[in-house]
Amino acid sequence: MNWPRALLTDSGGFQMVSLLHLADITEKGVTFQSPVDGKPMLLTPEESIQIQNRIGADIIMALDDVVRTTITGPRIEEATYRTLRWIDRCIAAHRRPNEQNLFGIVQGGLDPVLRDICVRGLVERNLPGYAIGGLSGGEDKDSFWRVVAQCTAALPEDKPRYVMGVGYPLDIVVCSALGADMYDCVYPTRTARFGTALVPEGVLKLKHQAMANDTRPIDPSCNCMVCKKYSRAYIHCLVTKDAMGSQLLSYHNLFFMMKLSSDLHASIVRGRFPEFVCKFLQKMFPEGDVPEWVCNAMEVAGIDISSCCSPFSSLPDYSNSEVPTDF
Repeated sequence: MNWPRALLTDSGGFQMVSLLHLADITEKGVTFQSPVDGKPMLLTPEESIQIQNRIGADIIMALDDVVRTTITGPRIEEATYRTLRWIDRCIAAHRRPNEQNLFGIVQGGLDPVLRDICVRGLVERNLPGYAIGGLSGGEDKDSFWRVVAQCTAALPEDKPRYVMGVGYPLDIVVCSALGADMYDCVYPTRTARFGTALVPEGVLKLKHQAMANDTRPIDPSCNCMVCKKYSRAYIHCLVTKDAMGSQLLSYHNLFFMMKLSSDLHASIVRGRFPEFVCKFLQKMFPEGDVPEWVCNAMEVAGIDISSCCSPFSSLPDYSNSEVPTDF
């Protein structure tokens, strides 16, 4: 690959959700029906770790039992406890612990009791890092941030905390405020394939006819190769006819996310993260209409964003009560 930086491989657990119609989950592992020839393929915790050991990535993920957050009932509890049983099998199968960092994944759906059980069980195993899984599956934003806040508060501060499947810029900023360190998502390139660019104000839909005669770059403040060389009108022409348009937008969107991550990191190092958050929100919500869930999350994170919000925004009032900690 000639990639001189860190690598992370996933375990295959997410396919229990994305390919649920082709999967059968048991205590032994998950059996997938091949979409090619229909033959069954068994993926166990041991096999997942063995594959990742052979690939040799710096961070490898435990095989967990994943269910969508929109699922309710006993299946959530079953998946939580199975995830804890499977982490022990992953640890036992891991043959390169001095070279590769095995991360456990917190499950438990939207149930705070199950999340707490899973967090405590994983922390007891003293892993190199921890992921918060099972989110971005259709749950409402208020439930989303509360799960992240609960888990980051309970996980060790001196080890990486990784929110899986999160990629919207706003979500990354909020989760970082709540104590998360790592993210992954297909969003920047997937949305590029639909002709959408990421910009500080939100998104820019290049397929819209309004872009046809717009000679400005995607983002005048961006220093990426695409913004330096091509106009919105030219990319509009491409995304409606040619795959090159998606490629150029993917390049821009990845550059945007890398700069966002770099600026966010630098603000933390310099002790100016609250200022970074306010500037980010002011660009995205110039009218001050910051969503209520963001206001609530920032209140719990201890970041004052009152300067970003209009007087009519529904900022939470905790002046006569304690900040909620039971999420």
